[in-house]
Order: sequence, then structure tokens, then C-alpha cells
Amino acid sequence: MIRLNLVLLLAVIASAVYLVSVQYDSRRLFAELDKARSEAKRLESDYDRLQVEKRAQATPSRVERIAREKLQMHQATPGVTTYVTYSAAPVAVPPVPASIIPNPAMRAVAP
Repeated sequence: MIRLNLVLLLAVIASAVYLVSVQYDSRRLFAELDKARSEAKRLESDYDRLQVEKRAQATPSRVERIAREKLQMHQATPGVTTYVTYSAAPVAVPPVPASIIPNPAMRAVAP
């Protein structure tokens, strides 16, 4: 009888230790899950914010302003437009003035 009581006592103690271990793991995993969910929410809000910024950066007026200011680009006018024609005789095209080419490496050296 005493042996049976000792075996049952050991089974109850082992069961209790296992229960505490499972509860601890469950709480730890729940905390990790909660942390992952909050991180996912933060990443989602960052993604939405970046999408809004991307749309704001790509507006046509902003692109045109940056092209004018930083790249010294301007709208094409008939005066600086070169028309290509397919004819038997080659047509002499006047050179582009160096003042409208912003990149010095693109300027041709006169022979």
C-alpha cells in the first residue's frame, strides 16, 4: 500500500511539474505571438506610410520641378528640335549649342 501511495505521489508531482512547464511554455509562446502581431502591425503601418510617401514623391509636378532644377532640363521647343528625314541627300544639322547641354562629358569636342 505504501508503495502504491509513493508511486501515486510521484505521478502527481510529475504531473504537476509537467503542468507548470506546459503553462510556462504556453505563456512564453503567447507573449511571442503578441510581440509578432504588434511587429506585423508596425510593419504594415510603415508599409502604408511608405506607399503614401512614394505616391507623393512621384507626382508629375514634383518630377517636372526636379527635372528643371537639378537636371537643368527644359521643354522641347521647335527651335531646338532636330527632325530626322529619310532622303537620298544627307541634310546638314546645325550643332547643338554647348550652353544647353548640362553634362560636360556629353559635349562634343570640335575637330
